[in-house]
Amino acid sequence: MSRGVAVTGMGLVTPAGIGVADNWDTLCRGVGTAAPDPELEGAPVSFSCRVPSFDAEAEFGAREAWRLDRFVQLGLLAAREALADSGLDSCRWDGARVGVVMGCAAGGVASQERHHAGFLARGPKGVSALFHPKVLSNMVSGRMAIEFDARGPNLVVSTACASGATAIGLARDLLLAGSCDVVLAGGTEAAVTPTFVTGFTRMGALSGREEDPPSASRPFDTDRDGFVIAEGAGVLVLERPADARARGAALHGHVAGYGASADAVHVTSPDPEGRGLERAIRDALTSGGLTAREVGHVNAHGTSTLLNDRTEAEVIGRVLGETVAVSSTKGVTGHTLGAAGAVEAAYALLSIAHETVPPTANLQHQDPAIDVDIVAGTPRRTPLACALSNSSGFGGHNVALLLTA
Repeated sequence: MSRGVAVTGMGLVTPAGIGVADNWDTLCRGVGTAAPDPELEGAPVSFSCRVPSFDAEAEFGAREAWRLDRFVQLGLLAAREALADSGLDSCRWDGARVGVVMGCAAGGVASQERHHAGFLARGPKGVSALFHPKVLSNMVSGRMAIEFDARGPNLVVSTACASGATAIGLARDLLLAGSCDVVLAGGTEAAVTPTFVTGFTRMGALSGREEDPPSASRPFDTDRDGFVIAEGAGVLVLERPADARARGAALHGHVAGYGASADAVHVTSPDPEGRGLERAIRDALTSGGLTAREVGHVNAHGTSTLLNDRTEAEVIGRVLGETVAVSSTKGVTGHTLGAAGAVEAAYALLSIAHETVPPTANLQHQDPAIDVDIVAGTPRRTPLACALSNSSGFGGHNVALLLTA
């Protein structure tokens, strides 16, 4: 009997495109999506990775778009694609058996900044009565519940940049415990604002490659100088395999294993020995009933920062060996923060389905201290039955998801 859960639907809204197909095509081209961002004028870094051609009013109508912060808009759009892809009909299911678990690190920071500016300019009249429904991070799962009549467990988890992966892991647990029959799980983030960007810049986390934004995110490269902030959302529809088979659902694969840990070392820097990430990976393998030798690909957290990339590569080599095919898709998408773990779990499933590892964009000179097999330049065709997706976050959070065909 499978220890995991089936993935029957997938939705992606990222800088690589709107929709799963566009995302995969963009990943395989291996070109960065970072570009100058007019909304960051005056910030110390003025480029980002935005979702292309996203029109909130066209998707939701002018009134509803105004009522929703962008992180909710992106999450809802990804969830709509995932649900349509799954073949499930929310008008016909037992909503009490349907859960929603989403990850989000920051919530509605764009709305919060606008309302703060309004308060400074106009006093209390500058703050909308919808302030709280627009900024609270739990509103994305609440809105999804309303739209899809999902009346089961409803959660938003925040483990910084591991949030989306944590959400998928917890959704797996809910299904295996029998608490739900279907769970919509993933992550969303839209925190590309001047204040948020300035905070990251002040701590030295962001790339400052203003002269060439598309090449700024360069995981594992010797010239990497920080990550590129991004927005996006990814949602999976999860079911128990027997239930999915019973209704004849097409499967994208399985979330076979889940491991989570805390470094308990530093609020922003990873454990230099990578002990927390290693524990998460080993726990994911154990919970999925697989061995390290069965993992053919790692979608790395790979943020393009000096400390993360080197530490993560050391852990991958120590646990999985130096020949596993490693790629960081953040070279293309930038870092979608709380959405990243969900987006990249979907990418790992697509790699398995296509038997292709997308290249790590902008990797021109691999850091000599990084001694693992990083895929770069062009996509690599290779038989794949199992992949690992790593996520880490400020606060010392680590999550590993084991994905299988």
